[in-house]
Amino acid sequence: MMVQNILLEKNIILNLKPMAKEEAITMAGNLLVENGYVKESYVEGMVEREKVYDTYLGNGIAIPHGASSYKKEIIKSGIVVLQFKEAINYGEKKVHLVIGIAGIEDEHIEILSKIAIKIEDMETVNRIVSSNSQSEIYNILL
Repeated sequence: MMVQNILLEKNIILNLKPMAKEEAITMAGNLLVENGYVKESYVEGMVEREKVYDTYLGNGIAIPHGASSYKKEIIKSGIVVLQFKEAINYGEKKVHLVIGIAGIEDEHIEILSKIAIKIEDMETVNRIVSSNSQSEIYNILL
């Protein structure tokens, strides 16, 4: 499994206006639904997981995904990226990127680790946050 097989340029939404944390998680979940990655109930699992475990990864990035009990709601692995040039409040943290993830079986761990490696460098994160190009962000995350 490679990131390019689960991330499509059209699933990178640029320059969103600030919104509440739960609204951003729901938006990411709805994009996963619209693109055929998950069933609608998976969005509830994303919100539920966030109530129990904070999905803030660091460097201004959150990676919401469904609670384990919602794994059966995943149709195929996929990623969506929401970019906020003006950081949103994500609990006690400020977030510029919300990366919604759905991973079949153990693929979610591979997806998380690949993304974590890509965004551990703050310079890379700043490039993604300041970009106005879906294809540029797509190529950075590959």
